[in-house]
Amino acid sequence: MRYAEKTTVSSEQSKAEIERLVTRYGATAFATGWQGERAAITFEMAQRRVRFVVPLPDKTDRLFTHTPGRGLKRSDEECYREWEQACRQRWRALALVVKAKLEAVETGISTFESEFLANVLLPDGKTVGEHTIPKVEAAYQSGKLVPLLPGW
Repeated sequence: MRYAEKTTVSSEQSKAEIERLVTRYGATAFATGWQGERAAITFEMAQRRVRFVVPLPDKTDRLFTHTPGRGLKRSDEECYREWEQACRQRWRALALVVKAKLEAVETGISTFESEFLANVLLPDGKTVGEHTIPKVEAAYQSGKLVPLLPGW
């Protein structure tokens, strides 16, 4: 079962909760928006800009347009309700992730850099993760890895 799969908390409430969270933990700016099937939050904290992208589900996906058991076509209203539920679930999951990361930093379990590095925005508009993940993947595909316990 997915986290918050049956949540009744609206996407707007989750976005507002995320904004309150980052503000409480010291954010100096916050923005949210969407385009097509992607939504995003961006905030400034610890002298960094951080962006999380939320992939929104495709409204035309069979998961929303047909019933799971018999595969019957749903009405437009039913399709929208199922799609909206999937969106709410994603926003609740993002709120959980952001809250957990901020609390880990606050209690000294981790550092801001460790928790948010992949989501830090660079001057070209891409995140650190967007720059480094392809390079990590290439290193693993090449088989040229450092020993599991270097220097041991």
